[in-house]
Amino acid sequence: MSKQTIKTDQAPAAIGPYSQGVVSNGLLFTSGQLPIDPATGKIPDVGIEDQAHIVFRNLEAIAAAAGTSLDKAVKSTVYLADINNFQAVNSIYAQYFKEPFPARSAFQVAALPLGAAVEVEAIFQL
Repeated sequence: MSKQTIKTDQAPAAIGPYSQGVVSNGLLFTSGQLPIDPATGKIPDVGIEDQAHIVFRNLEAIAAAAGTSLDKAVKSTVYLADINNFQAVNSIYAQYFKEPFPARSAFQVAALPLGAAVEVEAIFQL
């Protein structure tokens, strides 16, 4: 089994020993994307909706770097610092993912890195 690391400056650089994405067996696996602005390397002081937009744009950039798109997502996982933000993130999610929607899990976690309100990872077909 071979694998290819995906790296783009259009999404935030990894903040640890991991890849933005890895391609293996015709699939792209992304690391969880935080609402980090790739230009500044920081999470802007914005609300949940704007954080969600940044997260999905980061996923979109990694998918593009691998030669795929959000339309080819087959599975996503949404991590929320506060489950009360589910509806807000869900409405933004629907702006980026279209039918047939990928399978999805979403849940609240105790905390996210860097104090983020949302993090999303996804699996894509190439």
